[in-house]
Amino acid sequence: MTYLTALCDDESEALDKTEKILNAYERQHPEIDFMIECFESADELLYRIEDRNYAPDLIFMDIFMPGPGGVSDSTGMAAAKKLRNMGSRAKLFFLTSSGEYALEAFDVNASQYLLKPVTQERMFSVLDTFLENDEEEKKRYILLKVEGRIVKVAVNDIVYCEAQGKIQYIHLTDGGAYLQRMTMTELGETLLDYREFVRVGSAFIVNLEYIDSLNARDICLTGGKKIYLPRGAYKGLRERYFNYYCKTF
Repeated sequence: MTYLTALCDDESEALDKTEKILNAYERQHPEIDFMIECFESADELLYRIEDRNYAPDLIFMDIFMPGPGGVSDSTGMAAAKKLRNMGSRAKLFFLTSSGEYALEAFDVNASQYLLKPVTQERMFSVLDTFLENDEEEKKRYILLKVEGRIVKVAVNDIVYCEAQGKIQYIHLTDGGAYLQRMTMTELGETLLDYREFVRVGSAFIVNLEYIDSLNARDICLTGGKKIYLPRGAYKGLRERYFNYYCKTF
């Protein structure tokens, strides 16, 4: 299995150390190939992704890197937010010397928040968990009948579902949507067994992975879709959201 892997840190020693750990992991797991590219600033990484058609599967990034003029800033976190706004679904691993931004890591769907110095043992454990989860994710598909064809759809590609009468619109990460002639209850029987999906009112099923923010009035999904919450729905949704991410970390 090959993974495009980006390492981003303003300290060359930290880049070298992370790369050596990944290389050591490869030697113990010959079926794994991390195609590594190193970046010494968040801006360099963002430019490479935005303008050079680079889509890493994994990103290992420091949070504290010098901003413009050499002033220390949490540019790694800012870059992560830009990446998510650009539609990047890379697995994101923060490597940092401070736990200050651990809660913000929830907002960018970070897979891990690791405090430096990161040991080989700790990194290997993180990679083991990632690969186990990745293997399981690849098995997670649903089958839909679309225009007379059977289509296999990855669960992780579904952002939300919206009911309009007995027609369900299944909205995907690429901006497209599948139309299904079924009830929301029938669709829920297919999706709600997956822990990332939650029913929101009578008209929506939402993938918790793609909630960018929520409050007592509405939720905002990746891509800008806003869904207004029914009265009394916020407390239960908030608990599901935090429980989901606490188990993900």
